[in-house]
Amino acid sequence: MITRMSRLFVRTLREDPVDAEVPSHRLLVRAGYIRRAAPGIYTWLPLGLRVLRRVEDIIREEMDAIGAQELLFPALLPREPYEASGRWSEYGDGIFRLKDRKGADYLLGPTHEEMFTLVVKDLYSSYKDLPLAIYQIQTKYRDEARPRAGLLRGREFVMKDSYSFVVDDAGLERSYQMHRVAYVRIFDRLGFEYVIVKATSGAMGGSKSEEFLARAEVGEDTYVRCTNCDYAANVEAVQVRAPAPIPYDDVPDAHAEQTPGTPTIESLVNHLNENFPRSDRPWAAADTLKNVLVVLKHADGTREPVAIGVPGDREVDQKRLEGQMEPTEVEPFGEADFAKYPSLVKGYIGPAALGEKSESEIRFLVDPRVVEGTRWVTGANVDGSHVIDMVAGRDFVPDGTIEAADVRDGDACPNCEDGTLESARGIEMGHIFQLGRKYADALDLKVLDENGKLVTVTMGSYGIGPSRAVAAIAEGTLDDRGLIWPREVAPADVHLVSAGKDEAVIAAAERIAHELSHEGVDVLYDDRAGKISPGVKFKDAELIGVPTIVVVGKGLADGTIEVKDRASGTSEDVPAERIVDHVVRLVRT
Repeated sequence: MITRMSRLFVRTLREDPVDAEVPSHRLLVRAGYIRRAAPGIYTWLPLGLRVLRRVEDIIREEMDAIGAQELLFPALLPREPYEASGRWSEYGDGIFRLKDRKGADYLLGPTHEEMFTLVVKDLYSSYKDLPLAIYQIQTKYRDEARPRAGLLRGREFVMKDSYSFVVDDAGLERSYQMHRVAYVRIFDRLGFEYVIVKATSGAMGGSKSEEFLARAEVGEDTYVRCTNCDYAANVEAVQVRAPAPIPYDDVPDAHAEQTPGTPTIESLVNHLNENFPRSDRPWAAADTLKNVLVVLKHADGTREPVAIGVPGDREVDQKRLEGQMEPTEVEPFGEADFAKYPSLVKGYIGPAALGEKSESEIRFLVDPRVVEGTRWVTGANVDGSHVIDMVAGRDFVPDGTIEAADVRDGDACPNCEDGTLESARGIEMGHIFQLGRKYADALDLKVLDENGKLVTVTMGSYGIGPSRAVAAIAEGTLDDRGLIWPREVAPADVHLVSAGKDEAVIAAAERIAHELSHEGVDVLYDDRAGKISPGVKFKDAELIGVPTIVVVGKGLADGTIEVKDRASGTSEDVPAERIVDHVVRLVRT
């Protein structure tokens, strides 16, 4: 196939779009792959659509190879299935809702678990029909509060979602591993560096969960890897290794002390060391217990205050906290909330004012490091006063634990004794879940087992973002001159440039374009004439990012044609009579 630049619906730009925040967004717009239609909504231009379709084709090939079957649900969905699963309310403002002319409620599909469950319920009724794996590649819609970074976080995006249906947990594990292997093959073919990490299931529910993250400094996800073992996890899924309980028989009774002028942990530690020095070592921030108040906004509209206790050298990580609480929303604890609980003294809140036995009855959840026998300095619930030697298990008992404190480089690995954690940034590209029976229970998906007894079907869920993959591939391969596509997803195999007005150059470029096309090579042919200079054509070729660039120009007079490798920047002069064979070998290697 030959695509002529003189006829291609494309306009390259020399300046970055003003709303672009990350390199992939800037270059995809400048190179003519996408155009902004509205915040978080993009038009796919011909070059961009080619890349997207090639990503989708790779996904289809690997999904079909494991026996999964493709179908396609509507994007406009009725309210009732989502009401049955509880997600009509759980999604809150995160979905697009609308009514038809008769007043019936609909939504634009943010995800399709309910629809997959119902179609299997409609068609299958026996264990003999299972196992089953079905998938779709469909446009999804979510009302992101802050769409950003181009295709990486949009309100409209393309998603491949697949689901497995089996009769027991053993079958779920087999289906999960089968999909996991397929995902490895997919991401290997997409051509960017990625890592597989342990993840939380969040609003999806279920048990085992892993994410496939593209390594990228602009990624919104932080993950950690162990320096000693193969442990890797999204920070939201990191589980702190709790210390063993500590004897506290010799710890003095808890005693309140005046600590005026200590609004920060640092000022409190300085005051303690100056006025209440320890005999064994100086006080440190990690000796203090910081209690942070938040409000949980439940799906039914009720608001529940919760206190989160973390060591004073840590902060509450908002994403980790939200990940633990999903699908419940987490909001700040404001002045109106403090007014409802007069026993809480801002800046000096301690365990005595929290928990079921307190006047406030605010649920008190603590970091796993707060184990029995640990000794703390914390608020005394009196302005300008803290309690010293408050011991967990003796002086207070929390209502539970929560993984909400920030994770830092150098923290102990949860999986091995000698390793420490180091962090990096990534873009979530795929997520696989062992859903279990959450949606099957909600929508009454049952089949008859081999004994003729009705059993609830067990499900797995497996997602990949093809439109996000386009941006992630671009982000992981670009340079300061433009995009650099891996060959399997590039919009063409070869970018052929006719560099000059000489009739011999034009005729040679035309001949090469047709001979390459005859050999099955996709050619993007810059045949633009007029005032388009060779320099402009070269810049556009580097910006567009096809992996092989062939330049027919001045060298033709000496019987050579230049072949450039876009990724390495190297070039070679190839005899004109061998150019087609040379390029075909490059493309098919």
